Formats: sequence, structure tokens, C-alpha cells
Amino acid sequence: MSGEHALVDTKGKFVQVVKDGRKRNDIEWLPGRILLSNKRLVLATNQGKRTIALSKLTSVTASQMNQSLAQVDGYVKLQAGRDAWLVSPKASEAFEEELYKTLLDQIVILVKHPALKGGVVTEATWEKARFKLDEEQEDTVNIAISSGTFVELDIDDVGTVKQKQKEIRGTERPLLEVEHTIDGTSVETHISGSPRHVSLIGGLVRQGEQRNAADDVDLSSEETQVLMALYSGISPFKIPDFVDMDIDEVEDVYDRLMEADILEPVRTRREVQLEARGRSIAGDAIADQ
Repeated sequence: MSGEHALVDTKGKFVQVVKDGRKRNDIEWLPGRILLSNKRLVLATNQGKRTIALSKLTSVTASQMNQSLAQVDGYVKLQAGRDAWLVSPKASEAFEEELYKTLLDQIVILVKHPALKGGVVTEATWEKARFKLDEEQEDTVNIAISSGTFVELDIDDVGTVKQKQKEIRGTERPLLEVEHTIDGTSVETHISGSPRHVSLIGGLVRQGEQRNAADDVDLSSEETQVLMALYSGISPFKIPDFVDMDIDEVEDVYDRLMEADILEPVRTRREVQLEARGRSIAGDAIADQ
């Protein structure tokens, strides 16, 4: 193929789990060679090879070990039309990084940023932007908006991701609502584009959401109040007055929430900021009010 060059050449396992829209029940992991170029993916065994054009991929999802698929530690699910494969390369990090970079680097999308700040709707409008995966910082996405704003989105900092359909610029389009932080404040960046691009970006940023998923946590009313206040952008130093609690009580709440990986200390004992998991819990709590 013209302009084709190799990106990853490694060993691993793979299996086709959906064929012509039908889920296969008799799946068996096949060991073999996994070759990724900027044009295609080749899955090769002694019996033959399967070639998947990257232009046909409509969804990429990375997953950790699943009990029903426990022959591997982790895998990437690749959807191409009515077919789907699970691929588990030994060089998994390099494979995922190069795959996402080839599929998404330098694409043009529509962005509204920040659409929400501290849970409050802003006056931001939709603008064109260029999407780029950071070459120096793993798990970091850079979004350069046409008006001059630059958004650095750390995937590990993503709290929640919601996908919707909405009329944008007079056309019904797919939409991603991505919650993360800027300077310690919770914001939402809204991303739209072609269905394929939105699906692929969703698979990438949802890795952060999965890592930071808010499990069922039994919080006291005081802990919930503190979380919601922080989520709304109240300074940690002003929390005691805002929630009408003694400083020592708030300190105790901070300690408990830090032990639960919901808060992280910043510079001093009393200055904290929400982890992605904490923002997810706080966002749910505010929605329930």
C-alpha cells in the first residue's frame, strides 16, 4: 500500500467474537503474530492471516481481564462493520498508543469548552478544533481550538463520559460530554464530529472513566456536603464556613475521603482537590438533589 509503514510487530493472541453481526459462542484464542501499520492490522497464524483495514474500524475499546475470557490479562476490542475481534498483544501499551494515534491524531472535530464549569453551564459555543495525542505524555490528549484555546485532557483525570445525540449547528450529531478538571475545578468539554470519530474518541477517553469508576460508596451527609462543595468550586479553605462545620470536623472528613481515594492532598494538609472518582460521586450526588 502506498505510504504504508510498520508501527508495531509483536506476538499475542486474538479471536473473532462477532461475524456478520452474529455473536460467536465457540470462541478460541489463537496465538500468533500481530502486525500494525498506519494502514492495516494483520493477525497471522500458521494457518493463515486476517487483514483488517484501519479505515474500516468504527470502535476500539480497551478492557482489563474478564473472567469469561481469563486466558488473557487484557485485550482490545475492535469493531469493523458487522465484525468484531478481541486482540491481546504482548506489547499492549505500544499497540494501543500507536493504534489510537493512527486513527485519531490530527483529526478536526467540533468542541464546546468549557461547556460546564463547577457544574454550571457556561456561554461557550461550538468551535472547530484539532485533536492530537501527546507524544511526550502518555494518556494525554491535546485539543487546539480555532479561537486559540488549548485544552490538555489527561485521560486518567476523566471522571465521567456521556454519549448523546443532539442538534449542533443545525444538524443532528453524536456528542461526547467529557468531565475532567482544569486547575482543580471540574469542567465538561463537549466533543462532536462524525459518528466514527466520536465513537473512537469515546473508546479512548472512557479508559479514564473505567479506571475512576465510582463504586458504591456509603458516605455520610457531612462527607456528601463537602464533596458537593468542592465539586462546585468552593476553596478547601472556605469549606468549614460553607458547610457550617468546625475546622476539625472538615479535617476528619478530608482524611476519610483521602483514605477512600476520593480526595488527594495538594500542598498543605487542609488544601485538597477532588480525584476523578470523587468528582463522579459528587456529580451523582448533586444530580440526586
